[in-house]
Amino acid sequence: MTPENTILIGIDIGGTNVRAGAVSPQGDLLFREDALIEAARGPDYGLPVIIDLVDTVIAQAGQPVLALGIGSTGPLDREHGCIQNPYTLPGWENVDIVSPLRQRFGVPVALENDADAAALGEAWVGAGRGFGSMVMVTIGTGVGFALIKDGVIHRGIGGEHPEGGHILIDPSGPACYCGANGCLESLVAGPAIAAFAREAVKSHPESFLARIPDTPEKLEAKHVFDGARQGDSICIGLVDQTADYIVRGLISILMMILPDAVVLTGGVLRSFDLMEERIRAALEHVNVIIPAGKVHIQLSKTGQQAGLFGAARAAQLLQEKEA
Repeated sequence: MTPENTILIGIDIGGTNVRAGAVSPQGDLLFREDALIEAARGPDYGLPVIIDLVDTVIAQAGQPVLALGIGSTGPLDREHGCIQNPYTLPGWENVDIVSPLRQRFGVPVALENDADAAALGEAWVGAGRGFGSMVMVTIGTGVGFALIKDGVIHRGIGGEHPEGGHILIDPSGPACYCGANGCLESLVAGPAIAAFAREAVKSHPESFLARIPDTPEKLEAKHVFDGARQGDSICIGLVDQTADYIVRGLISILMMILPDAVVLTGGVLRSFDLMEERIRAALEHVNVIIPAGKVHIQLSKTGQQAGLFGAARAAQLLQEKEA
């Protein structure tokens, strides 16, 4: 079996959906299928869903599988191939996901944290391609962080995934499940923006936000960005606040790592155009200490497919290592 006539399978597991894709060894996405994983129903339901999805993708591609990779929301035990996630995958604790897939498909199976997988994919075929070092920051329901250097995922002690999304920004800020107050995720993730909006609307009944049905309970981050686009001053203030918190996080990352590139992605950053000018202006001020202006800061090119590409790339690297 040669790489030219094989495919890699990438699997991206989230709290709501699971995606599987057939990717060529050169990084071309050939086929993709999605399904609801219904995480609360546990692995007894979810594992067969994943296996059926992979079977479908393989059938569509019609080529032998070289290796299979998984990018999953964490925490994970990569050494034992287990998902340990009571947060976004309730009931998926100490679940061996690697062994069943390896036995079913008879190929090497890699398991990576979803943030690491997405960064690996972006470095392989996306906005991080060609850079020696790249940091990827994902801001959506949570905040993900990953560092790729020379095509390899940076790992912490014992191979663990560093949680750059929980760096401390404002000690007087809201509490986070990580145990800190005012970490980056607690200030800029979608739920955090929505929480700030719910507080703001209480004292600003004239705001755009007050016109959202079932306010304040149903307010979401997207309503804040929608209001800012319509010129609502309260929403603009919340967007500026979000930009300021994001740039504090970026400055900390640049000071510590100073990578060649920073790639930004996630649902919140779909509204990057509303924050870009403020963020880039603030970054100019740190050029005195570090050459921050030389760091390429840009949006993801692979978007929601990054995890698929990265999982496939992780599979490829594992297969090459075991060959």
